Amino acid sequence: MKSFVIEENSANQRLDKFITKNLPNLPQSLLYKYIRTKRIKVNGKRAEISTRLSVGDVVDMYINDEFFEKPDPHYDFLHAPKELDIIFEDENLLILNKKQGLLSHPDDTEYVDTLISRVKRYLYEKGEYDPDAEQAFTPALINRIDRNTGGIVMAAKNAETLRIMNKKVKDREVHKYYLCVCHGRPPRDEDLLVNYLVKDEEKNQVRIYEKQINGSKEIRTFYRVLKTSPKFSLLEINLLTGRTHQIRAHMAYIGCPLVGDGKYGFSALNKELGYKKQFLYSYKLEFDGRTYEVPLEKIWFAKEFPNF
Repeated sequence: MKSFVIEENSANQRLDKFITKNLPNLPQSLLYKYIRTKRIKVNGKRAEISTRLSVGDVVDMYINDEFFEKPDPHYDFLHAPKELDIIFEDENLLILNKKQGLLSHPDDTEYVDTLISRVKRYLYEKGEYDPDAEQAFTPALINRIDRNTGGIVMAAKNAETLRIMNKKVKDREVHKYYLCVCHGRPPRDEDLLVNYLVKDEEKNQVRIYEKQINGSKEIRTFYRVLKTSPKFSLLEINLLTGRTHQIRAHMAYIGCPLVGDGKYGFSALNKELGYKKQFLYSYKLEFDGRTYEVPLEKIWFAKEFPNF
């Protein structure tokens, strides 16, 4: 028999999910049988598969020792590079400057070298993350940005911070600002753009419409012109809604696509000018009365405008 006392990072999850995480050798069929036959109890009583665990709950498991054995640890994240550009850190939160070209999470092209893998390695080597000791939680990104966009990404060190920050993002208490360079000059020096977006999942591409149509979602983008040249404009964007490719598609919709954008921009002109990456950077976040910002000297197109 073995007992587990539920900690904060394991609270609010279903009993079966908790057991699967902690006893990977236990077959699902036996898991459900042991819950049904009371060989797995919560606080000394029979529990349902869907029982939600709370801090301080005691999960008793009257099962064979072989199911508690864990394989030798092999952590893929230890193969990720150590490089991290940290803007802010405390005991709960990391705010990072993600370099352009780095994935936030693994995909079918890259599994090891991602931002979340680098975060896990960093916290593991600091002694703040021990996969063997954790019952359920692993460090997690609160927001993400595209591979080809650089800038600020937040990471939670514990489950409570992840819950709090996800709610702030959902309630739009986190204000996101981007810098970008577009072709030409927008019709106004500043403007609030309100339109409707539809995503084509197969093509991973979106379209913008003037009026709402079936399946569309409202998008709101506020831009402000910072500098101009004969060919380009440097803008600050306040992203008021966070839809897929919103900034890129919205600026293209008003006739000012981002420089270097191969999907919504002027592909032939970008190729002629030698611009292979989009001029877009998530450079500032504001929440709880504080501002977190990437210095302009770390954003190549901002410090060099318009001589890039």
